[in-house]
Amino acid sequence: MRRFAFAAAALALAAAPALAADPAFDSQVDGLARGWAHANFQVADGSARAAEADRVAHEAETLAKRYPNRAEPLVWEAIALSTEAGAKGGLGALGLAKDARALLERAEKIDANALGDGSVYTSLGSLYAQVPGFPIGFGDPAKARAYLQKALAVNPNGMDPNFFYGDFLMRQGDYAGAVKALERAVAAPARPGREVADHGRRAEAAALLAKAKQKLKA
Repeated sequence: MRRFAFAAAALALAAAPALAADPAFDSQVDGLARGWAHANFQVADGSARAAEADRVAHEAETLAKRYPNRAEPLVWEAIALSTEAGAKGGLGALGLAKDARALLERAEKIDANALGDGSVYTSLGSLYAQVPGFPIGFGDPAKARAYLQKALAVNPNGMDPNFFYGDFLMRQGDYAGAVKALERAVAAPARPGREVADHGRRAEAAALLAKAKQKLKA
Protein backbone atom coordinates (compact mmCIF):
# COMPACT_ATOMS: atom_id res chain seq x y z
CA MET A 1 0.00 0.00 0.00
CA ARG A 2 1.42 3.39 -0.89
CA ARG A 3 2.11 5.88 1.84
CA PHE A 4 -0.89 7.77 3.10
CA ALA A 5 -0.35 11.51 3.31
CA PHE A 6 -2.76 13.19 5.63
CA ALA A 7 -3.26 16.54 6.94
CA ALA A 8 -5.74 17.28 9.55
CA ALA A 9 -6.98 18.34 7.78
CA ALA A 10 -11.84 18.08 5.83
CA LEU A 11 -18.31 19.50 4.26
CA ALA A 12 -21.69 20.23 3.91
CA LEU A 13 -21.35 20.13 7.65
CA ALA A 14 -23.69 20.00 10.56
CA ALA A 15 -23.49 23.10 12.68
CA ALA A 16 -20.87 22.75 15.40
CA PRO A 17 -22.24 22.78 18.93
CA ALA A 18 -21.45 25.76 21.09
CA LEU A 19 -18.49 24.82 23.26
CA ALA A 20 -16.95 26.74 26.12
CA ALA A 21 -13.45 28.03 25.57
CA ASP A 22 -10.82 25.67 26.96
CA PRO A 23 -7.29 27.00 26.42
CA ALA A 24 -5.71 23.88 27.93
CA PHE A 25 -7.59 21.61 25.53
CA ASP A 26 -6.81 23.85 22.55
CA SER A 27 -3.12 23.84 23.47
CA GLN A 28 -3.05 20.04 23.54
CA VAL A 29 -4.82 19.83 20.19
CA ASP A 30 -2.22 22.21 18.75
CA GLY A 31 0.46 19.94 20.18
CA LEU A 32 -1.06 16.98 18.34
CA ALA A 33 -1.00 18.98 15.10
CA ARG A 34 2.66 19.87 15.56
CA GLY A 35 3.59 16.32 16.53
CA TRP A 36 1.86 14.89 13.49
CA ALA A 37 3.47 17.44 11.14
CA HIS A 38 6.90 16.54 12.48
CA ALA A 39 6.26 12.81 12.02
CA ASN A 40 4.75 13.11 8.56
CA PHE A 41 7.02 15.71 7.00
CA GLN A 42 10.28 15.77 8.94
CA VAL A 43 10.99 12.11 9.76
CA ALA A 44 12.41 10.47 6.66
CA ASP A 45 12.95 6.92 7.92
CA GLY A 46 9.81 4.82 7.58
CA SER A 47 10.21 2.91 10.85
CA ALA A 48 10.93 6.10 12.80
CA ARG A 49 7.97 7.83 11.15
CA ALA A 50 5.67 4.96 12.11
CA ALA A 51 6.90 5.14 15.71
CA GLU A 52 6.40 8.92 15.89
CA ALA A 53 2.93 8.65 14.37
CA ASP A 54 2.05 5.91 16.86
CA ARG A 55 3.16 8.19 19.69
CA VAL A 56 0.91 10.99 18.43
CA ALA A 57 -1.99 8.55 18.06
CA HIS A 58 -1.61 7.43 21.68
CA GLU A 59 -1.49 11.05 22.89
CA ALA A 60 -4.65 11.78 20.92
CA GLU A 61 -6.35 8.68 22.34
CA THR A 62 -5.53 9.80 25.88
CA LEU A 63 -6.93 13.27 25.19
CA ALA A 64 -10.06 11.77 23.61
CA LYS A 65 -10.74 9.78 26.77
CA ARG A 66 -10.47 12.94 28.85
CA TYR A 67 -12.77 14.85 26.49
CA PRO A 68 -15.30 12.28 25.23
CA ASN A 69 -17.59 14.96 23.79
CA ARG A 70 -14.93 16.54 21.61
CA ALA A 71 -14.17 15.33 18.10
CA GLU A 72 -10.77 16.96 17.57
CA PRO A 73 -8.67 14.29 19.35
CA LEU A 74 -10.44 11.57 17.39
CA VAL A 75 -9.58 13.30 14.12
CA TRP A 76 -5.92 13.61 15.06
CA GLU A 77 -5.77 10.02 16.25
CA ALA A 78 -7.19 8.95 12.88
CA ILE A 79 -4.74 11.09 10.96
CA ALA A 80 -1.79 9.76 12.97
CA LEU A 81 -2.92 6.16 12.43
CA SER A 82 -3.17 6.83 8.70
CA THR A 83 0.38 8.14 8.67
CA GLU A 84 1.51 5.09 10.63
CA ALA A 85 -0.25 2.88 8.10
CA GLY A 86 1.49 4.56 5.21
CA ALA A 87 4.87 4.27 6.88
CA LYS A 88 4.43 0.57 7.64
CA GLY A 89 2.74 -0.46 4.40
CA GLY A 90 1.56 -3.96 3.59
CA LEU A 91 -1.50 -5.76 4.88
CA GLY A 92 -0.83 -4.60 8.44
CA ALA A 93 -1.56 -1.06 7.29
CA LEU A 94 -5.11 -2.00 6.37
CA GLY A 95 -6.07 -2.61 9.98
CA LEU A 96 -4.76 0.82 10.95
CA ALA A 97 -6.70 2.38 8.06
CA LYS A 98 -9.90 0.69 9.22
CA ASP A 99 -9.31 2.02 12.74
CA ALA A 100 -8.77 5.50 11.31
CA ARG A 101 -12.03 5.32 9.36
CA ALA A 102 -13.95 4.25 12.48
CA LEU A 103 -12.49 7.16 14.46
CA LEU A 104 -13.43 9.65 11.75
CA GLU A 105 -16.96 8.30 11.63
CA ARG A 106 -17.20 8.77 15.40
CA ALA A 107 -15.84 12.30 15.06
CA GLU A 108 -18.36 13.09 12.33
CA LYS A 109 -21.23 12.14 14.64
CA ILE A 110 -19.88 14.38 17.43
CA ASP A 111 -18.94 17.40 15.31
CA ALA A 112 -18.52 17.15 11.55
CA ASN A 113 -16.86 20.59 11.54
CA ALA A 114 -14.15 19.65 14.04
CA LEU A 115 -10.99 21.72 13.46
CA GLY A 116 -13.06 24.05 11.27
CA ASP A 117 -11.36 23.27 7.96
CA GLY A 118 -13.13 20.23 6.57
CA SER A 119 -10.62 17.80 8.10
CA VAL A 120 -13.15 15.07 8.87
CA TYR A 121 -14.30 14.78 5.27
CA THR A 122 -10.91 15.44 3.72
CA SER A 123 -9.48 12.60 5.80
CA LEU A 124 -12.34 10.21 5.03
CA GLY A 125 -12.13 11.05 1.34
CA SER A 126 -8.41 10.44 1.17
CA LEU A 127 -8.80 7.11 2.96
CA TYR A 128 -11.43 5.92 0.50
CA ALA A 129 -9.20 7.12 -2.34
CA GLN A 130 -5.96 5.49 -1.19
CA VAL A 131 -7.01 2.21 0.42
CA PRO A 132 -7.35 -0.73 -2.00
CA GLY A 133 -10.90 -1.64 -2.96
CA PHE A 134 -12.84 -4.87 -2.50
CA PRO A 135 -11.95 -7.65 -1.83
CA ILE A 136 -8.75 -6.43 -0.15
CA GLY A 137 -9.91 -3.21 1.46
CA PHE A 138 -12.70 -0.65 1.67
CA GLY A 139 -11.48 1.78 -0.97
CA ASP A 140 -14.29 3.34 -2.98
CA PRO A 141 -13.75 6.08 -5.62
CA ALA A 142 -17.39 7.22 -5.47
CA LYS A 143 -17.24 7.72 -1.70
CA ALA A 144 -13.84 9.37 -2.02
CA ARG A 145 -15.18 11.91 -4.52
CA ALA A 146 -18.28 12.62 -2.43
CA TYR A 147 -16.32 13.25 0.78
CA LEU A 148 -13.68 15.38 -0.91
CA GLN A 149 -16.30 17.50 -2.65
CA LYS A 150 -18.02 18.05 0.70
CA ALA A 151 -14.70 19.24 2.11
CA LEU A 152 -14.23 21.63 -0.79
CA ALA A 153 -17.74 23.00 -0.38
CA VAL A 154 -16.73 24.25 3.06
CA ASN A 155 -13.06 25.03 2.46
CA PRO A 156 -12.75 25.72 -1.28
CA ASN A 157 -9.33 27.36 -1.07
CA GLY A 158 -7.85 25.07 1.57
CA MET A 159 -4.53 23.41 0.93
CA ASP A 160 -5.48 19.94 2.10
CA PRO A 161 -8.89 19.54 0.43
CA ASN A 162 -7.44 20.69 -2.87
CA PHE A 163 -4.32 18.56 -2.56
CA PHE A 164 -6.24 15.38 -1.82
CA TYR A 165 -8.85 16.11 -4.46
CA GLY A 166 -6.05 16.65 -6.97
CA ASP A 167 -4.44 13.40 -5.87
CA PHE A 168 -7.77 11.61 -6.28
CA LEU A 169 -8.31 13.05 -9.77
CA MET A 170 -4.81 11.94 -10.76
CA ARG A 171 -5.71 8.40 -9.73
CA GLN A 172 -8.85 8.65 -11.87
CA GLY A 173 -6.92 9.87 -14.91
CA ASP A 174 -8.50 13.35 -14.86
CA TYR A 175 -5.25 15.23 -15.28
CA ALA A 176 -6.81 18.55 -16.30
CA GLY A 177 -8.99 18.51 -13.18
CA ALA A 178 -6.01 17.53 -11.08
CA VAL A 179 -4.01 20.49 -12.38
CA LYS A 180 -6.74 22.92 -11.34
CA ALA A 181 -7.06 21.45 -7.85
CA LEU A 182 -3.32 21.25 -7.30
CA GLU A 183 -2.78 24.81 -8.47
CA ARG A 184 -5.27 25.89 -5.79
CA ALA A 185 -3.39 23.79 -3.23
CA VAL A 186 -0.06 25.39 -4.11
CA ALA A 187 -1.62 28.87 -3.92
CA ALA A 188 -3.53 28.20 -0.68
CA PRO A 189 -3.09 30.71 2.15
CA ALA A 190 -0.72 29.90 4.97
CA ARG A 191 -2.14 28.59 8.23
CA PRO A 192 -0.77 30.27 11.38
CA GLY A 193 1.02 27.77 13.57
CA ARG A 194 1.04 25.13 10.82
CA GLU A 195 4.27 26.16 9.14
CA VAL A 196 5.81 22.67 9.01
CA ALA A 197 2.63 21.13 7.62
CA ASP A 198 2.19 23.96 5.12
CA HIS A 199 5.74 23.65 3.84
CA GLY A 200 5.51 19.89 3.46
CA ARG A 201 2.07 19.82 1.89
CA ARG A 202 2.84 22.65 -0.53
CA ALA A 203 5.94 20.79 -1.67
CA GLU A 204 3.90 17.61 -2.21
CA ALA A 205 1.29 19.57 -4.14
CA ALA A 206 3.93 21.20 -6.36
CA ALA A 207 5.52 17.83 -7.14
CA LEU A 208 2.18 16.25 -8.00
CA LEU A 209 1.21 19.29 -10.06
CA ALA A 210 4.34 18.85 -12.17
CA LYS A 211 3.39 15.20 -12.80
CA ALA A 212 -0.16 16.17 -13.76
CA LYS A 213 1.12 18.72 -16.27
CA GLN A 214 3.47 16.13 -17.76
CA LYS A 215 0.52 13.73 -18.17
CA LEU A 216 -1.37 16.40 -20.09
CA LYS A 217 1.55 16.78 -22.48
CA ALA A 218 1.89 13.05 -23.08
